[in-house]
Amino acid sequence: MTTQPSASLPAARAELGGDVGDHGGHHGGHGSEGLVKLAVGAIGIVFGDIGTSPLYAFRETFAGHHKLALDPAHIMGVISLMFWSMMIVVTLKYVMIIMRADNKGEGGSLALLALVSGKTKTRRWSTGIILLGVFATALFYGDSMITPAVSVLSAVEGLGVVSPTLGMLVLPISVAILVGLFSIQSVGTGRVGLFFGPIMLVYFTTIGALGVISVVETPAVLWALSPHYAVEFFLLDPVRAFLALGSVVLAVTGAEALYADMGHFGRRPIGVSWLFFVLPALMLNYMGQGALLFRQGTAALQSPFYMLAPENLQLPLVILATMAAIIASQAVISGAFSVTQQAIQLGFMPRLRIEHTSAQTAGQIYIPLVNWALMCFVILLVLFFRTSSNLTSAYGIAVTGAMTIDTCLLGVALIRLWHWPRIAAFPMLALFFLVDGAYLSANLTKIPDGGWFPLMIGFIIFTLLTTWSKGRKLMIDRLTESAMPIKVFISSAANSASRVAGTAVFMTSSAEGVPHALLHNLKHNKVLHERVVLLTVKITDQPYWPDDDRAKWDTLGEGFYRLVLRYGFMDEIDVPAALKTMENRGAAFKMMDTSFFLSRQTLLASDRPGMMIWREKLFAWMLRNAESAMEFFRLPTNRVVELGSQVEI
Repeated sequence: MTTQPSASLPAARAELGGDVGDHGGHHGGHGSEGLVKLAVGAIGIVFGDIGTSPLYAFRETFAGHHKLALDPAHIMGVISLMFWSMMIVVTLKYVMIIMRADNKGEGGSLALLALVSGKTKTRRWSTGIILLGVFATALFYGDSMITPAVSVLSAVEGLGVVSPTLGMLVLPISVAILVGLFSIQSVGTGRVGLFFGPIMLVYFTTIGALGVISVVETPAVLWALSPHYAVEFFLLDPVRAFLALGSVVLAVTGAEALYADMGHFGRRPIGVSWLFFVLPALMLNYMGQGALLFRQGTAALQSPFYMLAPENLQLPLVILATMAAIIASQAVISGAFSVTQQAIQLGFMPRLRIEHTSAQTAGQIYIPLVNWALMCFVILLVLFFRTSSNLTSAYGIAVTGAMTIDTCLLGVALIRLWHWPRIAAFPMLALFFLVDGAYLSANLTKIPDGGWFPLMIGFIIFTLLTTWSKGRKLMIDRLTESAMPIKVFISSAANSASRVAGTAVFMTSSAEGVPHALLHNLKHNKVLHERVVLLTVKITDQPYWPDDDRAKWDTLGEGFYRLVLRYGFMDEIDVPAALKTMENRGAAFKMMDTSFFLSRQTLLASDRPGMMIWREKLFAWMLRNAESAMEFFRLPTNRVVELGSQVEI
């Protein structure tokens, strides 16, 4: 049997690790030199998505589906909204508060869910918290499809600004870039990642410098940093201002990446990079675009980002922006691999083939199914929507939905984890919910124009995740119902069956009862090995589990043993490697003398209470197509025996 963790919805199954305080992830102890290196690395990886927003965010606010008048009140109001959105959503919410909620240094919706779910385990609304976290994960996949499409397409569209005759090449070049990007994923991104930091440093420096040049010509635009221009925008034109939020939010898409990538760089380096380099560069560019619209009006509206540059520098800027878009896409693709691995480990997804592309860095992985599925959807998006302007209608809902869910989980963290006084927590949460709710509501108006796509993807993946979770729980319950107590089995079978030399390891998802594979083996082969080990792999709710506390070994008598191996949801599972480290457990584990017995279930849909028939059939299909437990647990292929059984759920 497979040994995914079981729960009605995989809630906390072990104590949550560590303090949730200001220790900056894994990298909190670095000196100033290490801090600089990590900050540069964060610029290259973490800020690619939000860094490419100037390509389209400001333009879409005025030229998108809800056009705004190109007058000083609207231009200043939009710049003010963008600045204060960055300050509230990115700086205050993510950098200063949410990034303190690290699960042993790791961040992201699943890590936050694992962190807070243990604190709500005995409460009626704990299931709702878990479902919210699962839905945020599902929305991420919709975002990971749209981000590469809109980033690359908006960058390549700069060719049309350089020369109208090049406009017809935008689609084929964009598709070619995306195909090439997804095709190299199996090689690994370790070496390519070395170049990400310097390229993004050049990119942010360039867009900031272009903004400064434009602002110098129209310095009055600097007054837009005052919040009263945003307030005046709403007082002057409340309906248009509300609808404009659907485009303004494009300026903060990618903020969730700061939290998700915290485990790679730590909270402090990401915060330093944002506050002292990325935020100033972005705001200078947005103000520069606003100043350009002040001077040129609709003439610059085709692409105010590219028109900031002199004509002879527009083509180099297209190349630089395209490289930045590729980096942003790479970060999202790698994030999809990482989220998928976490979901598998936490029991939300069936096993998938995971390839490790680096011998030094466990986090560098490649999942073929996810990679090629993403590529197909991204290319379909590009061909269907055809322009970045059309794609931005689909962009935003997934991001704002995930941000709103993060605020819900943050509320649990503030009250239950950190025990903030409600007089301090509630006003802050009210501010976050007001901002997130406004952005989400504004984006919901874009559903007919393309916003339906990420919602459709989100609901499909949410259905798959919850179906797998519930189905695993039901299947394990059914198997447990018919399981024989281990003591009864040992007393009746140990002396009656013939014993043969060697070790037999029976994989089981439950630490109780007799595995079905053991019963079938005894029934058909009528022998028992000298040493019989009942092995359960448990995935805990913390990212990494210490090696010196991985194994729990119990002696059951008559040559029978119970072994539990614990892993974190970011750990790499390697059962043979763990067995080789076992000491003082009798004879050493020699792979040539060890046989691994697995049980493969065939699901039979039934009318028993549990799930609807269509979900039972969906779960059965997912189970049939799951990666072999032999490969998932890295078992030696010539030492594995699979025995089948049928289960009704």
